[in-house]
Amino acid sequence: MVILAGYNKTMVTFDVTLPIAIKKKGNKYIVSCPSIDVVTQAPTEEEAKKNIGEVIRIFFESCFERGTLDQVMKECGFKVISQHKRKAVTPLKSITVPLSFSVHQHQCHV
Repeated sequence: MVILAGYNKTMVTFDVTLPIAIKKKGNKYIVSCPSIDVVTQAPTEEEAKKNIGEVIRIFFESCFERGTLDQVMKECGFKVISQHKRKAVTPLKSITVPLSFSVHQHQCHV
């Protein structure tokens, strides 16, 4: 997580790393992210990877904006893992997508 503070604004960036699957079908590359059940395609593998990154970013931003991120994450099978049980495991084929948010300071009332 990166926090950048500016004049009355703060930007926070989270990096999400998810496994992906890439298949060549005919003259297209189909790439999916089974963890959140999204799929895209492109004529090249590089374009397909770029597309899935964009799809994942839009997926998380859309869930956040609708206020359904926690519900959707639970429905996809995600669970919070306590700090002492975390292991740094990165799947062989994965993508890391930065998710950025900004907030005006002094607006959080938790």
